[in-house]
Amino acid sequence: MASSFKPEQARVPSALPLPAPPLTKFKIGLCQLSVTTDKTRNISHAKNAIEEAASKGAKLVLLPEIWNTPYSKDSFRVFAEDIDACGDAAASPSTAMLSEVSKRLKITIIGGSIPEISGGRLYNTCCVFGSHGELKAKHRKIHLFDIDIPGKITFMESKTFTAGDTPTVVDTDVGRIGIGICYDIRFQELAMLYAARGAHLLCYPGAFNMTTGPLHWDLLQRARATDNQLYVATCSPARDYGAGYVAWGHSSLVGPFGEIIETTEHEEAVIIAEIDYSFLEQRRSSLPLNKQRRGDLYQLVDIQRLNYK
Repeated sequence: MASSFKPEQARVPSALPLPAPPLTKFKIGLCQLSVTTDKTRNISHAKNAIEEAASKGAKLVLLPEIWNTPYSKDSFRVFAEDIDACGDAAASPSTAMLSEVSKRLKITIIGGSIPEISGGRLYNTCCVFGSHGELKAKHRKIHLFDIDIPGKITFMESKTFTAGDTPTVVDTDVGRIGIGICYDIRFQELAMLYAARGAHLLCYPGAFNMTTGPLHWDLLQRARATDNQLYVATCSPARDYGAGYVAWGHSSLVGPFGEIIETTEHEEAVIIAEIDYSFLEQRRSSLPLNKQRRGDLYQLVDIQRLNYK
């Protein structure tokens, strides 16, 4: 009976098998940082936090969304960098630092996000640097944060940023990682697509606010991890009540059964947690969702992979 459900057809093209990771266990560092109007200070502060995480054994370090500038439409263009010139420290001092530190410490860095300027447009962009200092991937935030809750919060990211148009999965020294930025976590289709591409881990630098954070932040992390039976790591800026936009904080690592492995409160923190990929197969064997999908009733279509076939 199960074969008539056509689970292999629930993903188009068919889901890729989970690849063997380069290592089974490693430590991840989540750097929940305070952010000021001093860009030079913010870059130096992030560097110090990365070095602290690495000194505690982290092989992968995750930074927050928009860590080199205040989260403000008035600051984004002023602080924006030409990431494509990442070899030029003057054009992109933030990525120049990330490249130097990843190479020197021989770690992988998911560089949170910074405002990127390209072709006159602004993007909210995450850069992934490998352990040789190379830029391995660049993810431009796909879903822009437009919200209007009367009496609570109004913010229209689309009035400043341009949306990215490419899902990002990158093979690293610590496994295959899918990248999203903040609001991207609300869209389960993107996480499902990453899982179908064989991701071991999803990383979401994000800056949820004091309205949606208490209600949705933990819920969405656990949902993405549980639904796709993989690890989810998030990293927020630290909370600053004096800022125009106040972040919720609570950076976390969530396991493939939806369990919160490690989390922060709202203050500045560098936390270290262990990822053990052997739990992926264990959870998937115990609860074989991939074999139980109803391809005869629904499909998730990966447009990018389909067009590249």
